[in-house]
Amino acid sequence: MLESVGALAGSSWIYAVVALSVLLDVFLPVLPSGVLVITAATAVAAGSTTVAGAASATSAAEQVSEAPSLIALVLCAAAASVAGDLVAYRLAWRGGERLDRAIARSRRLTSAQERLGAALARGGGILVIIARFAPAGRSVVSLGAGAAHRKVKEFLPWSALAGVAWAGYSVSLGYFGGQWLGATWVATAVSVLALFVAGALAAYVMRRPAAAAAAQAAAHATVTTAS
Repeated sequence: MLESVGALAGSSWIYAVVALSVLLDVFLPVLPSGVLVITAATAVAAGSTTVAGAASATSAAEQVSEAPSLIALVLCAAAASVAGDLVAYRLAWRGGERLDRAIARSRRLTSAQERLGAALARGGGILVIIARFAPAGRSVVSLGAGAAHRKVKEFLPWSALAGVAWAGYSVSLGYFGGQWLGATWVATAVSVLALFVAGALAAYVMRRPAAAAAAQAAAHATVTTAS
C-alpha cells in the first residue's frame, strides 16, 4: 500500500483519492481513510528525506516545496470530512419517519442524539470533535444531529474543527513517523497504531457520559421507588 500511495503522492490524484475515501467513510466506516491519509503523509516525508540526502545544498528549498503538499493534504482531508458530515446530516434531516424509527431502535444512535443535543444547547460541541476520532463516531454524531434537526450553525463549526483536528493529527502521524522511522511499513504501522489508540480513547470518553447518565437514572429511580 505504501508503494502504491507513494506513486500517487507526486500527482494530484492522491488528493482525489483521499477526498473520496474520507467523504465516503461517514457511510462506510470500514473504509481505511485514516490509514490512507497517514500513508500519503509518510510518502511525502519519504520524498523530503530523499531530497535532503541527495543534495544538501538545495535541500532547504526542496523541503519548503514539500510543505504545500502537506498543507494541501490536511485541507483536502478536512474539507472532505466536513462535506461528508453535511451530507449525512442533511440526509438524516430529511429522512422522515423511517429514519426516525431506525434511530429509535438503536440505543447508540439515540444516546448520541440526546447527548449531542444537550452539548450543542449548552454552546459546546466538543463531543463532535471527540467523535471524529472514535470508530463510526462521526457517522453516529452526524446522523444524530440531522435526525434531531439541530441547526446547521450549531453543528457546522464543530464539524469543521473536528475535521481539521483529525486531518492534522493523521497527517502529522504519517509525516513525523516517516521522518523518524523512514518510509517503511514499520513507520506506517506505528502511525496507524497511534491513530487507533486515539480512536479507542475517544470511544471510551464517548461512553463515559452514557454510563454516568445511566447510573444517575438508576439512582433517581431507586430514590423515587423508596419514597
